[in-house]
Amino acid sequence: MTKIEAIVRPNRFEAVKEALIKLGVEGMTVSEVRGHGRQKGHTEVFRGREYDVDLLPKVKVEVVLKDDTVEQAIDAISGAAYTGKIGDGKIFLYKVDNAVRIRSKERGELAI
Repeated sequence: MTKIEAIVRPNRFEAVKEALIKLGVEGMTVSEVRGHGRQKGHTEVFRGREYDVDLLPKVKVEVVLKDDTVEQAIDAISGAAYTGKIGDGKIFLYKVDNAVRIRSKERGELAI
């Protein structure tokens, strides 16, 4: 099993969610987060004064999938999140040794 953690623009989240649902992903965890990558934020003007916005709003989507569907999920996420501009996001992959469904005590791929 593999955990996919995708950091995407908030305005691209719905497209990412729909792409994963279309792929058959049944569960996901979604968090509103703030951060920056190489762009280090940007400068804005508010009431005539400039200020730096160094932590930008993002959405983190986490899913755990069987290994045979991971590449399809990566393609779906990257396709839905893509704008071609700096700040489109990142996808991180982690190996998952085991999972346990609390209600039924199922383990491994049965639990996801």
